[in-house]
Amino acid sequence: MDYPDSFEELVDCFKMLPGIGKKAAERLAYHMLNVDVIDVQRFSKALLDFKSNITYCKKCGHICEDDLCDICKDTSRDQQTICVVESPKDVFAMEKLKEYKGLYHVTHGTMSIMDGKTIDDLNVASLFDRLDNVKEVILATNPTREGETTALFLAKLLSKYDVN
Repeated sequence: MDYPDSFEELVDCFKMLPGIGKKAAERLAYHMLNVDVIDVQRFSKALLDFKSNITYCKKCGHICEDDLCDICKDTSRDQQTICVVESPKDVFAMEKLKEYKGLYHVTHGTMSIMDGKTIDDLNVASLFDRLDNVKEVILATNPTREGETTALFLAKLLSKYDVN
């Protein structure tokens, strides 16, 4: 016996999420049967609002709801230091530590020969536009083969600039 179409569609939607396979998606769909309509509407509205309101900062590539993220707007931060990270998730992780007070630049991924992803596929060009008053760039890519490759490539490109 097949699931009703609406149930199957919800399962397919949950399967789009990372780490959610068919069984987990089915469990979530069954759970949704017992959720109040008001909470389902709230969930639906949150997804729609997220998709329509969240964008990337035009300066650093972090997520925000305006042209610039709160970090780029904050003039009290060290404007001469930029920490390069792979994703907005890395920015939030760094900010939780409350140790780093500079700016960020989010590449939105890493170079990957296997996936055919080159430096041109990353948010890197705008980094070099930001280097006028910058004294230090911290390469904080993840310690994976791709992260290390990206960091080495960026270090080579940055060696042409007057930054540490």
